[in-house]
Order: sequence, then structure tokens, then C-alpha cells
Amino acid sequence: MKGISSLLVSVFVTSVMMAQDTAPKPVLAFSGYAEIYYVYDRNRPVNNTRPPFVYSFNRANETALNLGLMKAAYTTPNLRANLALATGSYMNANLAAEAGVIRNLFEANVGVKISGKTNLWLDAGIFTSHIGFESAIGKDCWNLTRSMLADNSPYYESGVKLTYTTADERWLLSAMVLNGWQRIQRADGNSTPAFGTQVMYKPSSGVTLNSSSFIGNDKPDSVRRMRYFHNFYGLFQLSSKVGATLGFDAGMEQKMKGSSSMNFWYSPVLIMKFQTSVKTALAVRAEY
Repeated sequence: MKGISSLLVSVFVTSVMMAQDTAPKPVLAFSGYAEIYYVYDRNRPVNNTRPPFVYSFNRANETALNLGLMKAAYTTPNLRANLALATGSYMNANLAAEAGVIRNLFEANVGVKISGKTNLWLDAGIFTSHIGFESAIGKDCWNLTRSMLADNSPYYESGVKLTYTTADERWLLSAMVLNGWQRIQRADGNSTPAFGTQVMYKPSSGVTLNSSSFIGNDKPDSVRRMRYFHNFYGLFQLSSKVGATLGFDAGMEQKMKGSSSMNFWYSPVLIMKFQTSVKTALAVRAEY
């Protein structure tokens, strides 16, 4: 968009408390994270809010907090749990449909290891999304702004998931029963669960391939419309200073309840990252 520039300051602090020196060791970790930004928009949008399809860094002509969170994580060999509370522009925009204090939950989940011989876990609660290579946390993304591809697919989800990781950590397989498309609670009047899958393969330290899917209805039963969505991306570290991300989303949804006619959408994206010798980086994104 024309006439827009932005500045981001990120702060990340972590402290870890461990139990006595016994094996195995439970770990309780506390972390904090903040993104403070300023966006100047010469169009001077009404109420200092950028267009409604922008879900991060959407306050204009003011200094604002995009995401501020505090997180506690507890892990043992057979149990894991996460609780993160958050506020900011991102939370206000993405969780606007959630009720009450729920809209301040960034993560809230617990998992148990259900196999003594393999890395098989059953987790339940609120999670970051299994779809896409970008997240709400800016330090984990190559670009400051998020792609249209990311903003039009879930950043978070809730439900139950079963995850298997191979011993060499090259393969991750996951299946999910979800409450909907980027929802903590199901839509009012909706009695149908949604489903998701994820397959991630890391053939080498410099390559990650991911395939994620979503199937379900995210509307009340009275106007039920099935949605089918697939996300694929590849992360490639081409050299010590050059990286590339290739992604493609494709989806379709019934035009109306019981209809065989579908609305279709798709979005390819390419991001190139160039790192200099002084540890700074430039990331350039092209999307359609």
C-alpha cells in the first residue's frame, strides 16, 4: 500500500527454572515477548486503523503494541503444557470473534506422551496453527508484515491433535479434530467438528517441506457450507547467506448449503532472504 513505512522493536526475554539434579528433569520455563511499532500512512485512515484485511501492525500514525505476551511452559518426558496470555493489535484483530477473557489466550494446551517406545503425543487445548510458515511472532518470520496468504489462513486453532515424530526427527505426522477455522469456541449453532492434517519432512538441515490441510464447516448448521483447504510450503537454505520460501494455498467452499457449486481461491508466495556479513538480513516477498 502506498505511503506506508513501519518500524519494529522486538524484545524477547526467557528464564528457566529446573528441578533438583535428578533424571529425568522437569523443566518450567517463563518467557516474555513484545513487538512495538510505528506505522505512518499518508492516507490517514479513519480511526487510525488500516484496512480490515490487515491483521497485524494495523494501527496507523501512532506508536502501538502489536503483540505482547507472557508464557509459562512445563515439560517432562511424558507431559507438556503451555499457557500464554497476550494483548496488542494482533490479538484485537484476530481474536475479535472470541468471547470475554478468552480473546487474551495466545496458547493454553496440555499434552501426554501415549507411547513408551515412540514419540507419539496427544495434545488438547489452544495452539498456534498447523497451517503456514508465518506466525504471529515477528521474530520467527522473515518479513515484518505478514503475507496475504498468512492473513487469510488461521494463525491459531483449538481442539485435540495426535502427533508422531520419527526418532531422527525427519518426519512429523499429525491429525487434528478442531473447533473451526481460527476459532477457540465453535460458531454459535455449529454442531460439527472440523478436521486437520499435517505432514512435515526435513530431508536435510537446510530443507523443510510441509503439507497441511483443513476440512470442515465454520458456520451455523442452518447455513452449513463445507470448506476444503490445503497449504504447501518449502523452506530452503540455499547457502549460509541466502534462503528461500516457496508456498501455495488453495481452497474451496460451498456457495450455499447443499450446493455443488464452489467458491475457489488460491495464493502462491515466494520469499527470498539475504543475510549480510554483519548479521543483518533483507527479506523480499512476492505474492499473487
